[in-house]
Amino acid sequence: MFSDKDAFKEAFLKKLEMTCGKSFGESTEKDRYFALGQLVREHISTEWINTNERYRIDKEKQVYYLSIEFLLGRLLRQNLMNLGIENIVEEGLHDLGIDLKNLEEIEVDAGLGNGGLGRLAACFLDSLASLNLAGHGFGIRYKHGLFEQKIVDGYQVELPEQWLRNGHVWEVRKPDLAIEVPFWGHVESWKKENGSLAFRHLNAELITAVPYDMPVAGYQTDTINTLRLWSAEPAPYPVNKDILNYKRETEQVSEFLYPDDTHDEGKILRLKQQYFLVCASLKSIVQSYRRQHSSLREFHEYVSIHINDTHPVLAIPELMRILLDEEGMSWEEAWNITVNTISYTNHTTLAEALEKWPIRIFQPLLPRIYMIVYEINERFCQELWQEYEGDWTRIENMAIIAHGQVKMAHLAICGSHSVNGVAALHTEILKLREMNQFYQYYPDKFNNKTNGITHRRWLIKSNPLLTKLINDSIGNEWIREPEEIQKLLAYENNPAFLEQLSVIKKKNKERLSEVIRKQAGLQIDPSSIFDVQVKRLHAYKRQLLNILHVLYLYNQLKENSSFSMPPRTFIFGAKASPGYYYAKKIIKLINSVAAKVNNDPQTRDQLKVVFLENYRVSLAELVFPAADISEQISTATKEASGTGNMKFMMNGAITVGTLDGANIEIKEKAGDENIFIFGLTAEEVLKYERQGGYNSMEYYHHDNRISKVLTQLTNGFFPDTAGEFEAIASSLLMENDQYYVLRDFDAYAKIQHKAGLAYSDQQRWLKMSLRNIGTSGFFSSDRTIREYADDIWGIRSSHIKV
Repeated sequence: MFSDKDAFKEAFLKKLEMTCGKSFGESTEKDRYFALGQLVREHISTEWINTNERYRIDKEKQVYYLSIEFLLGRLLRQNLMNLGIENIVEEGLHDLGIDLKNLEEIEVDAGLGNGGLGRLAACFLDSLASLNLAGHGFGIRYKHGLFEQKIVDGYQVELPEQWLRNGHVWEVRKPDLAIEVPFWGHVESWKKENGSLAFRHLNAELITAVPYDMPVAGYQTDTINTLRLWSAEPAPYPVNKDILNYKRETEQVSEFLYPDDTHDEGKILRLKQQYFLVCASLKSIVQSYRRQHSSLREFHEYVSIHINDTHPVLAIPELMRILLDEEGMSWEEAWNITVNTISYTNHTTLAEALEKWPIRIFQPLLPRIYMIVYEINERFCQELWQEYEGDWTRIENMAIIAHGQVKMAHLAICGSHSVNGVAALHTEILKLREMNQFYQYYPDKFNNKTNGITHRRWLIKSNPLLTKLINDSIGNEWIREPEEIQKLLAYENNPAFLEQLSVIKKKNKERLSEVIRKQAGLQIDPSSIFDVQVKRLHAYKRQLLNILHVLYLYNQLKENSSFSMPPRTFIFGAKASPGYYYAKKIIKLINSVAAKVNNDPQTRDQLKVVFLENYRVSLAELVFPAADISEQISTATKEASGTGNMKFMMNGAITVGTLDGANIEIKEKAGDENIFIFGLTAEEVLKYERQGGYNSMEYYHHDNRISKVLTQLTNGFFPDTAGEFEAIASSLLMENDQYYVLRDFDAYAKIQHKAGLAYSDQQRWLKMSLRNIGTSGFFSSDRTIREYADDIWGIRSSHIKV
């Protein structure tokens, strides 16, 4: 790489002149960012080529991680850190009068994801490379991502993400490896000489998938894996097509993440995206495999394909199509290879999130794939009949195709050798409730892999002050072996260490306060409790419970002279899906409460509310180190795992949460006394759902706090919001409060009071914080990936050098 900062400076100045055609003095910060990015990527390329050559020589098994999202964040400093040249580059730039932090700000977050699903995929890629495991990602190169969020008069407004406006320095376009993906048309069949049927897809509309490769550098290793993103472009010679319309329809496939599927047009586009991803990826994987092997009969021994939730489930029939139609295998042999190649992670217990596609859309759009899915279903139902003869209800419930729909989760379970949940509770719910009949039939397929996060981004990169304190105290072995961070617990009763921990938290809070001042024009008190809930906006995540409690606190401050509380700043960050009307109303409510409390001279020194606009990875890196309280308040049984809870824990925030998802495992690791647990348990929620018995009106009529805040939603308490929050009030009262917000309100208010008292005892709080940091190593994605590698994928670390 660069032997010292002088060698770096020489290479950088030369690259700057070559890329922008200007002298150093004439160059802008944008010029310097792109020159630095290109220089680093070119240096990565040597090890990138060597890694691929090593995999070719080794013929080791490789895993390919298919995900509709990869929420990467900024990559400049992450790559410098992983390559081990961060200090050299920072010092060299400093000599030239350049601040690396300013160049970082030029980089735009890649618009390739939305929430935890995509961030998990990004963390996994980092861990795969850092552990010297042969693992690559496949996704879609969305031109405009999800959307850029603006808050206008308290409302969410969606604008296209322009993350590619100036190009993306980390990607390499490879048009020579483009792949054609077919849609529509019809299937022709004929009998071959041996009597078996052959199939051919005719008159298809072709879309070209062009790969853009990005290097994924491991942390100070010689391993550089690949994230391949597919861009949809028109095929060279479209048949019988209006060229302009065809171009527009084609480019839509990789334009936006999660197009609105309220209507058929959106459903078709989303299904197109999913097949576009898996068809291009599978063909690419097979082409790579063929360069080393003559036959696909051993494909599953050298290749593992992992599908991240149901979006890439069409990989199952697509691999079958390749093996049947292109390789001429028998159904039985093709099915054995497919099942042993593919593994599936489930990320939800919500029925509406388990994708189903209408046959009337699926069959004409993907005629050959539908035929294969139909045959999979027929054979699966015949198997079930052998096991459960006469139990038509069970077979109907488990069928892949039923009631005019193709059920993607059923296909995923049937066509893979491993089905994993992402937290201990989540996996048990899948086994005992959501997928119980499948678990009874396939008990050996189900397993748990609790999620993890890469500590390299969420601690080392995001919180350099804390990282230095840890390294100075226990050395840096924990970076390679994250669970070694538990050595910090020896400092639990060390006043000097705890004081340093306090100083670091204060500095991180001051850093975030300045960002909030610049973004929102709001002055907040860094000595107040930073109570933070940042995550995708969904009713089950219960941002509503949080903001109703804030409104209750405001009422108390206004009306109860004996009421006291430590100053608190409630910080929210969330995007609501553009078509999710209810979630967007909650964003408006949060901003309406913020306007009320922040402008009230009687309360604003005690209580502030901040809504962070356009929440994203680069902003999250400032939020997690600054948080005192981590809000993880989903309705029990609804959050599969959560990963934000782990990021907060690793940075010393204390969880206020329900016994849901990975909160349970955080409680086990940190200890009961170092977490604030409240609310309904999973068993209580399941009992309500099975037997009924919940009446939200009772809580409205018998709890004055609740009746007051709900009345304030609709009585004009918030200026210029007539009718604005009727839907929220109606959901809680007339629709019986699906996520038990009112049922948990009292318990939430009590636990928040308890947390406030604990914060007032700073020595106790700092010990709680240290206990969370010191037990967070388990939640590193390195541990998670080792479990996947050993238990599911069957891959091992490669250390051979070319």
